[in-house]
Amino acid sequence: MSSIWLSHAKSLNDLMRDQNEVQAHLYMEQLMLLPVDTQDKIIEEISELGNCSSDAIAAILAHYEIPQAH
Repeated sequence: MSSIWLSHAKSLNDLMRDQNEVQAHLYMEQLMLLPVDTQDKIIEEISELGNCSSDAIAAILAHYEIPQAH
């Protein structure tokens, strides 16, 4: 797992643990450049995790990664 995704996952996990969904959305929109519908899907999947570890969250984030143009 990429260290970037793990870093994003830790930050997002902290926001979700604090039940700060608005800040979680802003984080994903501003730093990760994810559209709102994708943010909702990510937050829903994270909320359904049995073990909300950084690795599990990073796997979800990587799944929704927006491909970069080369």
